[in-house]
Amino acid sequence: MSSSTVTAGSAAARTRSRRRQLVADYVDLTKPKVQSLLLFTTVTTMEIAGSPSLGRIALTCAGGYLSAGGAGAVNHYWDRDIDLRMKRTADRPIPSGRVRPGAALAFGVTLAVLSFVLMSVTINLLAASLALAGFVGYVGVYTMWLKRRTAQNIVIGGAAGAMPPLVAWAATRGSLSWTAVYLFAIVFYWTPPHFWALSLLMKDEYAEVGVPMLPVVRGERETRRQILLYSGLLYAVTQLPFCAGGFGIIYLIGSIGLGLAFLVGAWMLYRNADRRSALRLYLFSMLYLAMLFAVMVLDAKL
Repeated sequence: MSSSTVTAGSAAARTRSRRRQLVADYVDLTKPKVQSLLLFTTVTTMEIAGSPSLGRIALTCAGGYLSAGGAGAVNHYWDRDIDLRMKRTADRPIPSGRVRPGAALAFGVTLAVLSFVLMSVTINLLAASLALAGFVGYVGVYTMWLKRRTAQNIVIGGAAGAMPPLVAWAATRGSLSWTAVYLFAIVFYWTPPHFWALSLLMKDEYAEVGVPMLPVVRGERETRRQILLYSGLLYAVTQLPFCAGGFGIIYLIGSIGLGLAFLVGAWMLYRNADRRSALRLYLFSMLYLAMLFAVMVLDAKL
């Protein structure tokens, strides 16, 4: 084999490697790990609302992923300066230099437009508009307005992350109901204790780049107190669907058991004030939300 052949083969291999890395970077811009739980609440809510076809579920999930992924890409673009200064995020596609900021911004906006068009044509205008509202809320309200200005950023901005149940309900029924609003409220009140538990683990990084997360501005003890408070509010909100007649005894038993476990975790964090308790509550909070929506499906189907 000649040296020129070897060189050409090596160049082709490098080109393939760069292409795979580029694809991986653009996927990373959509924050797929965050999206997994959003998509789960979308699918489960659709099953709670009715018996949609697999095609309708797939199209709704695709539209939701495009919208949330577009918001994630714009978030990467907007936060590229602080991402560069934090060890945890320095290797993200933009601060690492693998993706140009302008390309990431155009990618994010394009995904949001594609989401609206896809859902408007294949699902309905209400679902498309709600998905777009989630994009605008996450990008405009949380990322650009609140995140660097107030410790209440995640409380107010959390409404954007709570949109999937509304989108899913509208995609299934073509309208909204009080049950859909209750599901939105559950995710809304779940977000602060979930995210504040994580922020306790990353307090120093947020402080270094000047992001006023609650532990940075109000201290760790106040953050733990707020986590316990919002965990109590979350427990109360999860009982509303049963009280309103939206769910039955299966949901009641599941929501009480899961809610008490969440409260115990929040109480342990409040009392112990260590990283292990914060990490344990953060990880459990994701399992909690998934299991709560799974219990809803069981109740609705059985």
